[in-house]
Amino acid sequence: MNAWVVRAGQQGENEHWNLEQGRATVGWPEVGDLGAARTRDDVRAFVEEAYPADSPARWANTTGQLWAFRDAIHKGDLLVLPLKTKPGYIRFGRVAGEYFYDDAQPDKTRRHSLPVKWFSDPISKTVIEQDLIYTINGILTVFKPSRNNAAARLEVIAKGSHDPGDTERIRIKDATDDESTSDVTDPDTAPSVVAIRDRIRAHVSANFREHELTRLVAEILEVLGFQCEVSPPGPDGGVDIIGGMGPLGMDAPTLIVEVKSEPTPISVRVLRGLHSAMTQHRADQALLVAWGGVTRPAETEFKRDRTTMRIWDADALLDQLFLTYDRLPASTRARIPLQQVWVLEDEG
Repeated sequence: MNAWVVRAGQQGENEHWNLEQGRATVGWPEVGDLGAARTRDDVRAFVEEAYPADSPARWANTTGQLWAFRDAIHKGDLLVLPLKTKPGYIRFGRVAGEYFYDDAQPDKTRRHSLPVKWFSDPISKTVIEQDLIYTINGILTVFKPSRNNAAARLEVIAKGSHDPGDTERIRIKDATDDESTSDVTDPDTAPSVVAIRDRIRAHVSANFREHELTRLVAEILEVLGFQCEVSPPGPDGGVDIIGGMGPLGMDAPTLIVEVKSEPTPISVRVLRGLHSAMTQHRADQALLVAWGGVTRPAETEFKRDRTTMRIWDADALLDQLFLTYDRLPASTRARIPLQQVWVLEDEG
């Protein structure tokens, strides 16, 4: 069995619909039903008719992806959906059948379809090693990641475990590429905003572990106006940082922070413990920094406490890092050497 990346729109516009409907869909709405196509050349004829003004290179690119979606993805294959609507996360699913064309679907971008049984929860990219992230960020809408034992590693991650890396212990025999699908295997990665954020996330994860991440959070909060007291390494009773406004850090709002650096989601038990600690310390607000995000029950319970509590996952922390970067200590900026460049984002 193979693993496949199938995206759901340039801006993720079909992600929610696909997940709710149990489908994977691709665009190219001008191309009609490919059910009768028996060869790659058949698909090429459809593509040339739909896009007569395109170049031969563009025809070949579109043909390769549509032929893979039509003919190479099979029941049982693992599907990977990098989420645009929830940056920093991916969804996994298992292909449940073969290609079909939904002519009754009014949105033509949703007609080319595969039935998919999507797994229940999104997975944070924090559990994925940088080399595999690089592969997943390939520039195509439909492609097969294979380098560095990608398929076997993605199977492990889909089951809720951390990426084991490229190791012989989990190596499986990959389906052999043939000429008809080799052009959609491991495409190059574009220098997109997503790819850049992924590199920074991996850098922070590798260089700011456990108490180091707590110190980074405290420095960000201090730029935002808090005076922070950081607990020493070791047991902390559920509170890593105590902060407040004013010259002594005693003015409202007062804040307690718990920092969890592990890449896997944090359970509702941690959230409840932080809520109790907020009462114990008579704090006005609480912040949970969960590098690997939180479980769905924790997210549901958090929604009831939104007026007094916040959760920063890895990507929310990156947002705060970018917001405060130029005011952070020089020693911290040296450990995270960033340079701001304004670019026109275009991942089409």
